[in-house]
Amino acid sequence: MARHYSTQEALEIIMHSDCEDGSSSSSVDSEADTEEASESTEDSSEVGTDHLESNSDSSEAESGGEMEEAAAGWTSKNSRSSIPGPTHYVVARISDPASSIALLLTDDILQHIVSMTNLHRRRSIAEWRDMDTEELQAYVGLLILAGVYRSKNESTLSLWSKKSGRSIFRATMSNKRFHQISRTLRFDDKLSRPRRRDDKLAAFRKVWDMWTYRLPMLFSPFSDVCVDEQLVPFRGRCSFKQYMPKNPAKYGIKIWANCDVKSSYAWRLQVYTGKAAGSPSEVNQGMRVVLEMTEGLQGHSITSDNFFKSFALAEELLRRKLALVGTIRQNKPELPPNLLQARARAVLSSTFAFTKTHTLVSYILRRGRNVLFLSTKHRSPDVSDEMKRKPVLIKDYNRCKGGVDNLDKVVAT
Repeated sequence: MARHYSTQEALEIIMHSDCEDGSSSSSVDSEADTEEASESTEDSSEVGTDHLESNSDSSEAESGGEMEEAAAGWTSKNSRSSIPGPTHYVVARISDPASSIALLLTDDILQHIVSMTNLHRRRSIAEWRDMDTEELQAYVGLLILAGVYRSKNESTLSLWSKKSGRSIFRATMSNKRFHQISRTLRFDDKLSRPRRRDDKLAAFRKVWDMWTYRLPMLFSPFSDVCVDEQLVPFRGRCSFKQYMPKNPAKYGIKIWANCDVKSSYAWRLQVYTGKAAGSPSEVNQGMRVVLEMTEGLQGHSITSDNFFKSFALAEELLRRKLALVGTIRQNKPELPPNLLQARARAVLSSTFAFTKTHTLVSYILRRGRNVLFLSTKHRSPDVSDEMKRKPVLIKDYNRCKGGVDNLDKVVAT
């Protein structure tokens, strides 16, 4: 007969379980080809990413530690919120893995899900045994643990098996109860949903808003952020499910994301639910998304691809004290003809154009093929010494454009 552990014992098993294989991470060190960078946002899954170079040199680490230690004496206690990285609110509250998860999955969110789930099941099952927040935490913990063990496509019967499964799954709850919670989990009151008929995300809106509201509270992004789309794979029934043939998943839920480049932390997220029935297509959608995703930031550099890019967006971000770097489509009327000309120019050559606030560069990738970049951050025609002689502007874009793509890889793992 399998032994049943207490909550504290189960938590200790999870925290001390041998899961090094699931926690290891790898860095992506390949630079994307600039030709792919000129494609639309749906091609983002085909574009490789450059990771931010890590300071692995021991002498640099020692000198950096000395500088941080010296700076700590001149930093006030309430200035932590302006320092990139975890906020003071987070640092003061994290003591173990459980407390870090509690910052995102708060008591208010747990209590709301428990209330809605019990309300739904009482209406349909007279013998329903109410779920409490502790049981919901255990359920979520098993989902996380299944991900740690790389059991994404593994049968739950295998996870609960006495021969091939993990004892922690059987000790936490029965397989039958796990499936029962999976089928009955609810996030809103279905009877109140007609009041929000225009909101396609009504069934999940409150929990989504409660969760995304906390994301900016927990982390201050570094100087570079990336705004892009994320496709969460999903093939079930959903009125705003998207079909993107150039994405490996092809079907899923599209989410606009603003990620910190250095850590790929999702600082702000917004679900794209499509246009309302009978309404015309949205004009300047890319500009609207970037402005909403970067609201509250100042002094940062925004990296995005040509789906979002326009001169009007660059000017508006400058008024908000934000810089913009990325590719731009060749059909923009503000582009001078000399930058669009590619036939008579040498391969791997660059042509720059400057205004008081904008920098444009046309780079010849191959004969008769050029890619265009716009930046309000770079002010000089610097070109790298490497074989492809790429402008520094392009190398900076390649370094920063993979923030959301890397988030996709982390979530998939």
